Amino acid sequence: MSRLKTFQDLFKRYRRPGDMVFALAFFLFALFLLVNLPMQTTWVEKRTQLFAQPAFWPAISLVAMTFFAGLHLLGAVVSERIPGRLAEVLYWLRSLEYAAWFMAYVLLVPVIGYLLATILFCGTLSFRLGYRSPQWLLASTVFAVAVVVLFKSFLQVKIPAGAIYDALPPGAFRSFMMTYL
Repeated sequence: MSRLKTFQDLFKRYRRPGDMVFALAFFLFALFLLVNLPMQTTWVEKRTQLFAQPAFWPAISLVAMTFFAGLHLLGAVVSERIPGRLAEVLYWLRSLEYAAWFMAYVLLVPVIGYLLATILFCGTLSFRLGYRSPQWLLASTVFAVAVVVLFKSFLQVKIPAGAIYDALPPGAFRSFMMTYL
């Protein structure tokens, strides 16, 4: 027994609360990329085959992306409106908080150093997420130290030392802190 009663049921579109905003944003982004394509890549001399042109495949993908984003936008426009758009968009915007936390972390690392910034970042995010007991804050601190040791010592990722290390007296301890922490 099939759940579809008619052929039209196969293509029936149910609009979600934030669908119009998403469709419009995606279409504008695709259009922005398509308009900026000539400034990002070029078509080379005529002796080069079409498929070997540097701009060919990006152009194909961006034309398709814009076309399908336009179809999605058209579908969102003709579908009946469901209330709750603002609540849905605000829910999406909540995720930007974590991008802001990460940007603050990236800005703090050159100032206070990788170790202190990572401990502060992990502890603050743990507290923000509701893990407020001393055990969870200790666990986040241990995790932060483990991340720093893993990246700086074992993987030898070159992360600039923090400006705070300039306050340490010159010598072996300062060199150790700048190199490994």
